[in-house]
Amino acid sequence: MHRNRNVAILFFTMIVVMMGFGIIIPIMPFYVESFGAGGTELGMLMAIFSIMQFIFSPIWGSLSDRYGRKPFLLLGAFGNALSLLLMGMSTSLWMLFAARALAGILSSATMPTAMAFIADSTDEEHRGGGMGMIGAAMGVGMVLGPGIGGWLAGGSLHTPFYVAAGLSILAMLAIWVFLPESLSPDQRTSETRIRGPQLGAMKAALFGPMGFLLFLAFLVNFGLAGFEGIFGLYGQARYDFGPEQIGTVMMVVGLISAVAQGALTGPATRRFGESFIIKASLLGSAIGFPLMLGARNMTGVLLTVAFFVFSNSMLRPAIASLASKKAEGGQGMAMGMNNAFQSLGRIVGPLWAGWLFDVHINFPYWSAAVIMFASFLGSMVWLPAEEPKKMSGEPEPSSVV
Repeated sequence: MHRNRNVAILFFTMIVVMMGFGIIIPIMPFYVESFGAGGTELGMLMAIFSIMQFIFSPIWGSLSDRYGRKPFLLLGAFGNALSLLLMGMSTSLWMLFAARALAGILSSATMPTAMAFIADSTDEEHRGGGMGMIGAAMGVGMVLGPGIGGWLAGGSLHTPFYVAAGLSILAMLAIWVFLPESLSPDQRTSETRIRGPQLGAMKAALFGPMGFLLFLAFLVNFGLAGFEGIFGLYGQARYDFGPEQIGTVMMVVGLISAVAQGALTGPATRRFGESFIIKASLLGSAIGFPLMLGARNMTGVLLTVAFFVFSNSMLRPAIASLASKKAEGGQGMAMGMNNAFQSLGRIVGPLWAGWLFDVHINFPYWSAAVIMFASFLGSMVWLPAEEPKKMSGEPEPSSVV
């Protein structure tokens, strides 16, 4: 009972955090234009959030190993609310950049500590399902965020930020009142040094037990962030989409991601293992990118995007679950490192996709397809196959007719 309540609180928290991120996707091009800026500034604005996440995510993760998970979940929810409020109140471009930087600094405390909370509270068999629920919450946030951003922006570009800030305050209160601490004092580390994203340590981690998984975490988010970062420009240039249409497509992205991760990740990882899910998802994603280029209208866009998202949706929780099993230190540090590589992918991905978009409108998608396929080939070499696990209640092979 208590575990279900705790998961529900984390689920709601991740929804509102990702909703704050999703809000900006359909309206940010128009928001930036209102300050007299253009594409270069938009790319930098998308990148600065991930740069701050890259720097601070492992710091919060390692601190949660020492002081517990709850204080940093509170910090992340509060920081998300504050940054959204400041974005809504921005009257100049520098204020918008400052608010986005603050969002990356403070809200980055949420993801690694939420994943570490799940790792603290579940056994290895059910950990993939727990990570999937976090991924599903992110998907729900990406459903609600673009919808709120696209629909409420008709009245004012500032309104969606105030709504999302209020929901973050509710999440903070739910954590404060109802969520217990998952890491008991005797399980906490005694190390006093604060660990940031030291490049030497990250390089060393790439040659450790989690190395290939961290590399995948970077590449997966490189491709996905590139898709999300330039889709507004792509949709506007090719289909003459406005904020409402862009928001609708991104809602479909979030809805399919939430359903697939919430309903399928747990059973699939228990039945087939994380390694198989990662390989199948990478191959499906590699096929999905070029399929999207063949869409000719809104229906085609929705169908091809749906295929890509369904193929891609279980990648991040499966990678996170497998990384947690291979962690040699604290779970918070492991999830913080995983999130740092994800953030690095989200920094480079939009910048790369934006540059390629200026060269040719289709190049971002072709490059992402090549990256995903190369990752699939790498997974065939460096991710050993796991023994399929029998599902609970599944009959023994000898009894199957």
